[in-house]
Amino acid sequence: MTEENNKSRCRWCNLANPLYVRYHDEEWGVPCHDDHALYELLILESFQAGLSWETVLNKRARFREVYDGFDLDKVCAYGEEKIARLLSDEGIIRNRLKIRASVKNSRIFRDIQEEYGSFEKYIWGWTDGKVIYENDPAVTTGPLSDAISQDLKKRGMTFVGSTIIYAYLQAIGVINAHSDDCWLHGGNG
Repeated sequence: MTEENNKSRCRWCNLANPLYVRYHDEEWGVPCHDDHALYELLILESFQAGLSWETVLNKRARFREVYDGFDLDKVCAYGEEKIARLLSDEGIIRNRLKIRASVKNSRIFRDIQEEYGSFEKYIWGWTDGKVIYENDPAVTTGPLSDAISQDLKKRGMTFVGSTIIYAYLQAIGVINAHSDDCWLHGGNG
């Protein structure tokens, strides 16, 4: 348990980083139904592979700038010239495979929107719109993240392994994983 302003928080929340505290308090685990936010978080989570979420979060503002505010149509249209500019930008994670995956995954995200009417309907359809409460910090995958990961991979997405998808489901509130001693446990915030 960590405390700031007399609020207990999940142990992973770095209180020395105000950006991380704000993310924990205002975004992580809050049910998200907005396709733009769902899209941004999915792309950012794919950059997390092998890194900490705090690293990605600290670069989020720059990602928003260079990814055109995560405008889906613009990212889907990125070609080699834009990819080269992204690879040279020191303010983001400059991994060639992840950057290429972000463009490809964006196109598949749009395909899912077209198939389901929205990505929100697709992702929340896995739980019939219900939040799952599951907060064992040792758990980093599960049957739900396994199934979604497998489906997204079958559609052609990459950097969407079960661990990344589990973290994504926590971030967008499909899985509420706030610890028992956190002020946001059970959606009580």
